[in-house]
Amino acid sequence: MSDLPSHAGVVIVGGGSIGCNTAYHLTKLGVSDVVVLERDRLTSGTTWHAAGLVVAGLLKSEAECEIYTHGRDLYARLEEETGVPTGFRAVGYLQVASNEERVHEMRRVAPFMRRHGIDMVEISPREVQELFPVGDVSDVLAGFYIAEDGRANPVDVTMSLAKGAQMGGARIFETTAVTDIVVRGDRAVGVRMADGHEISADHVVICAGMWSRQLGAKAGITLPLQAAEHYYLITDKIEGLPRDLPVLEDPKTYTYYREEVGGLMLGLFEPGAAPWKVEGIPETFAFGEIEPDWDRVGPWLELAYSRVPGALDVGVRKLFCGPESFTPDNAPLVGETPELRNCWVACGMNSLGILNGAGTGRALAHWIVEGVPPIDVTGINVNRFTRHHATPAFRRDRTTELLGKLFGQHFHNEAPKTGRNLKRSVLYDRLAAAGAYFTEGNGWEQPDWFAPSPAQAKIERLSWFRQNWWDWHAEEHRAAREDVIVMDMSSMSKFAVEGPDACALLSRLSCNDVDVAPGRVVYTAWVNDRGGFEADLTVTRLSETKFIVVVGENSHGHTEMRMRRHIGANEWVTITDLTAGITQINVHGPKARQLMQRLSETDLSNAAFPFMTAQEIDIGYYAVLALRVTFVGELGWELHVPATQAVQVYDLLVEAGRDLGLRNAGMQTLNSLRLEKAYRDFGIDVDNTDNPIEAGLGFAVKLDKPGGFIGRDALAAIKAQGVPKTRMLQFLLEDPEPLLYGNEIVRLDGKEVGHLQIGGYGHTLGGAVGIGFVALDCAVTPEIVEAGPWEVDVAGERVPARAALRPMLDPAMERVKR
Repeated sequence: MSDLPSHAGVVIVGGGSIGCNTAYHLTKLGVSDVVVLERDRLTSGTTWHAAGLVVAGLLKSEAECEIYTHGRDLYARLEEETGVPTGFRAVGYLQVASNEERVHEMRRVAPFMRRHGIDMVEISPREVQELFPVGDVSDVLAGFYIAEDGRANPVDVTMSLAKGAQMGGARIFETTAVTDIVVRGDRAVGVRMADGHEISADHVVICAGMWSRQLGAKAGITLPLQAAEHYYLITDKIEGLPRDLPVLEDPKTYTYYREEVGGLMLGLFEPGAAPWKVEGIPETFAFGEIEPDWDRVGPWLELAYSRVPGALDVGVRKLFCGPESFTPDNAPLVGETPELRNCWVACGMNSLGILNGAGTGRALAHWIVEGVPPIDVTGINVNRFTRHHATPAFRRDRTTELLGKLFGQHFHNEAPKTGRNLKRSVLYDRLAAAGAYFTEGNGWEQPDWFAPSPAQAKIERLSWFRQNWWDWHAEEHRAAREDVIVMDMSSMSKFAVEGPDACALLSRLSCNDVDVAPGRVVYTAWVNDRGGFEADLTVTRLSETKFIVVVGENSHGHTEMRMRRHIGANEWVTITDLTAGITQINVHGPKARQLMQRLSETDLSNAAFPFMTAQEIDIGYYAVLALRVTFVGELGWELHVPATQAVQVYDLLVEAGRDLGLRNAGMQTLNSLRLEKAYRDFGIDVDNTDNPIEAGLGFAVKLDKPGGFIGRDALAAIKAQGVPKTRMLQFLLEDPEPLLYGNEIVRLDGKEVGHLQIGGYGHTLGGAVGIGFVALDCAVTPEIVEAGPWEVDVAGERVPARAALRPMLDPAMERVKR
């Protein structure tokens, strides 16, 4: 190791697809002082045995599409740049649907993917048979084909990327194992090898694949990923099998099929997968295989063969089993770690390291160099998880269902079945007894809807259409609009921000003015230097030096990390996570005041307790913090109740509200209510590539507030351009039958102009409702929005719709201020 440097601008740990992609893309940005350290040989971890599929699958976000298309296009041209072949061949990619639900799902997704550069087209069963002549397609109802997709050689791709990185100045060292990340204070400052040699670095990037978790853990970093057994079978040669046979993916058999040296490769993504080495991956494992468990995978192989029964007539050349690493939600871990500054990670590719390596490497390279990622990273940011997600027991249990979820059929409201009950509100038992059906959100058990009795709280059949709980959910919705509802929102993240510089910190982060009188609640966005969202939340001032920040559970880690990273060197601020100790009970509806006043001596009148204010009030024996805010568009309060008193307060509310039509309400109802009011939600409707001006939240941006804020100049520049050409609008389908979930294409006068971010059903408005961005060649004026004509593509059908700049429900805010 005598030629190892003592310093590098960027040190990358791991020489597989992700490490070499990150190095390559850093050099493309002009960063030449890059060192890649590989413990064995390039590709020796899991890259070498990858199937090399370069196929889109079902992509449901702009970021996923951008990551994928960048990789496909790069691998197709990389040999021209480096002289090293990638083996990429555009043999085509075929997905088959053998039931109506899958056809409907594919028809929903295909227009969105086409909008983002992936030409997925529906074909008939006859055309499927012509493209894949060795398959039994007698049960296939439709196929979906992408001609530009294909396959590459994973080793060749990695070697070509390595050559490209070296051409840009990067240095690559094999047989150089990193044992530790060197830490000074709250920063990563380098790496240490087994012989004690250290390389100091401005940035350390963990791209160590399935070893990343244990390397990170030694430095206190939480990386919840787990290796699992992954199988593919290669048959002997099949006479007449086309070399350019398309890659076929079949959710019914949980298998992909492609040609391999004249035979077929059958790749399994079976439910009930087997975690591998939960205790830790052996440091010496390289180019290794796992002894196949024929008994466990036998039934899945039999199912796989059912799609290509003719393959049973030839022998088996190889049943391969090797490890691949998976994360709790089947999305990668990317970004700067919350535990250490200047320590970055790109791992947990969920068996899609070749497919997504280039796009992920590009995004991370820009993030390191420019400080802001070029794509939406809310769904892949490493800071979305907690330490609980990395425990051995959780990893062991959750991993069993991850492979099947990745490859099987999908439904909009399907929750994980394993690794549940990670976080439960103290009201859980009360809600279960009231008929709650629980879904999972960021580890929290959340009531999705309520059945008349606990015995009925089950989904009879998952579907993209109306399910058995639909009418019960509609009753919850109507209760919110006509009577009163109670909601357990304990999953909302709550932070106390205190100290003499708390106001300065929050003012610097917030677009709105939070330097307000105690007792005021302020809705605000936080943005980055380019004006892109980093959060949307409420900031409540309790005193001169104490604030409460409330944000959605999906933003918990990111919000806390952003606050802590922006405390100045000479500032005194403490941040306390209150989430576990505070049960948030929301009471909303036109009868909310009547209900609350029955239990409290505090004057809750509009004059005494105005909208967007906070007070400590009494409820029975208990003193609770009440915030008069709403995310459902009705009169109501957020009650922040100490967990030791929450059950008692809940019981008082339920008992006192019986004659007022009080109902429990779940997340389905929250979504439908807030979409009728067109309320935005960071990480779902808006992300770090969107800005508050175009999102219609300019009212909460105070460009002239004293001291300014992060991103102020960027938003001022956007504002100065006048009425934006890109704007978030609310849409209501004129036909009450179709449903919306998000990603549906929006058309103006027949022309494709945008897509919905999210959808739900507006039981008060009388149809499916959604919000999404449209981009026009001219300013998006009220006149254009009102005139239309607008259409929304729902599974291939164009449905007439109304559009609005202001909320269709209660645009004057009369309901929330009554």
